[in-house]
Amino acid sequence: MNPSTISARFTSRLRSEQVAAKLGVWLGVSFTVAFVTGLFSHFMQHPPAWLLWPSRPVNLYRFTQGLHVIGGIATVPLLLAKLWAVHPKLWQWPPFRSAGHAAERLCVLLLVAGALFQLVTGALNIAYLYPYPFGFLQAHYWTAYVVYGALLIHVANEWAKVRRNLWTHVESQERRRLLLTVAAAGVTTVPDGYRLLVTGAVRTPASLGYADLLRLPQHTVRLPIACVEGWSVECEWTGVRLRDLLLSAGASPDAFVVVESLERAGGYRSSEVRPPHWSDPLTLLALRINGETLSADHGFPVRLIAPNRPGVLQTKWVKEVKVT
Repeated sequence: MNPSTISARFTSRLRSEQVAAKLGVWLGVSFTVAFVTGLFSHFMQHPPAWLLWPSRPVNLYRFTQGLHVIGGIATVPLLLAKLWAVHPKLWQWPPFRSAGHAAERLCVLLLVAGALFQLVTGALNIAYLYPYPFGFLQAHYWTAYVVYGALLIHVANEWAKVRRNLWTHVESQERRRLLLTVAAAGVTTVPDGYRLLVTGAVRTPASLGYADLLRLPQHTVRLPIACVEGWSVECEWTGVRLRDLLLSAGASPDAFVVVESLERAGGYRSSEVRPPHWSDPLTLLALRINGETLSADHGFPVRLIAPNRPGVLQTKWVKEVKVT
């Protein structure tokens, strides 16, 4: 069947420049929020050497990552509605009329394909499903630049239409219903052999058993665990201040620290803790959660908990603290 015949069948008062312009504006806002908060999340998990994230406010990462994931989910119905509204134009024939038109169509292809890739893989990541052979984090990160770059070019190209239709009053009740529908969519025993090691650039290296840690001064804080998938929960944590442990071992106040897990493999089996975080009195090597001994799932016997850090960097099952 000829593509022009297919396009002719898709006729509706809802497929108009006014509807497409309004949906496009909201998509632009949602993609901008997702792009900015996504960069924030990436550089908190993988900070360059010169970047020292503050440890306060304690809920900063919790807020930005929640906004990233919730905003991404809210973008799904917006994108589907936008694709439905412009569907006939996507299948227009001939596919391009000139070199300039071909470049414009290529930009749209990158934008649509990239946006669908980001939303699908992001949703699968929330569900901990990875049915693809590549790493999610790097693919999601680099594709974001492609999508947002294509979006900026597309906005520049379509700005005249957007400006012409943005403030046009849409009388159709069907159109109002479409936009409203889119808006609406949207206790383990203590191991006798466990030792926590404090090593590296310290005057007094330490090897502490679980009972030794319990005898040290205990502190209780309320901090959230905020995961990259967007969920967060605030808990009461009790344990030893990392600052106290490091300073008693003779660590320099400007030292960088690596916290290592008992895990033998995994991208987050260790994490770097920089001075703003390890010197914060809220940062603990936690032994208890909500008054109960940590379970194995929560990181027993010892886990790191610090303010304003992604959940994947709150290392569980800590075995060693290395001062560099």
